[in-house]
Amino acid sequence: MSLYLLFDVGNTRLKWAVVNANQNPSDRNKKLWAYSGSISSKSLQSTELRAELSDYITKTLPKPDAIAFCCVAGETAIENLKMLFPQWNDISWNQLDGSSPFQGVRTLYQEPNKLGADRWAAILGARALSAANTLIVNAGTASTIDMLGSNGLHYGGWILPGLGLMQESLQNNTAQLPLAVRTDTIGQPSFGINTNDAIIGGCDAAQIGAILRATQLAKEMGYPIERIWLDGGNAKTLSAELQKLTKEPLLPVEPIEGLVLRGLWAWLAQTI
Repeated sequence: MSLYLLFDVGNTRLKWAVVNANQNPSDRNKKLWAYSGSISSKSLQSTELRAELSDYITKTLPKPDAIAFCCVAGETAIENLKMLFPQWNDISWNQLDGSSPFQGVRTLYQEPNKLGADRWAAILGARALSAANTLIVNAGTASTIDMLGSNGLHYGGWILPGLGLMQESLQNNTAQLPLAVRTDTIGQPSFGINTNDAIIGGCDAAQIGAILRATQLAKEMGYPIERIWLDGGNAKTLSAELQKLTKEPLLPVEPIEGLVLRGLWAWLAQTI
């Protein structure tokens, strides 16, 4: 069996997965991700933790045919990642960045090499799943929103602080505002009547407002959004908040895990 090993190294989490090279990246069968995991990206800084990760992966799965990765955590993280498998030194490490070509998709970014590798991978993952006019939202440490047309053109996107960064910024840069805590008592969207709920509601509104503005702008451009993919640690939270806006689903929103890894898979399948 031919296998691909995929790594998504973010600012907060390192995610990895193994897929059967003979399968199609458009397949949403969860069994495709039978071998997968997630750890803190800071683990790469530790010789001991790298050894533990390497030992776990090499003992869990057969030797892969190729490795693909994208990284937004810096050059040192890339160097540490490539040190994981000295016993597999004959396997090529294939790095995807914002300028990596992909048949059927092209970006209008002025300097593609400065487009975040995770954003580009998520765009390719979205394309593997659908040829519709799409918003790709990665709700992680930062929230990114990218617009991909059914014609395969990436029209650009936005970057804003993620929910956690917004809340931490208020705590760190004001004299009296605490770090807010999300609770189960927050129901339908409303104005907060205590400081905690005011912060949570305000940060949620900023994220949701950006998504709604993106759908409006895409419609004005002549590409009404047919699908919104939400990935990242805050994806389920934002999806739930978006679905509260009306009794009937307002937007075709779907949280999905591993969109970046899926894009890496699609790209690697074209590359090797």
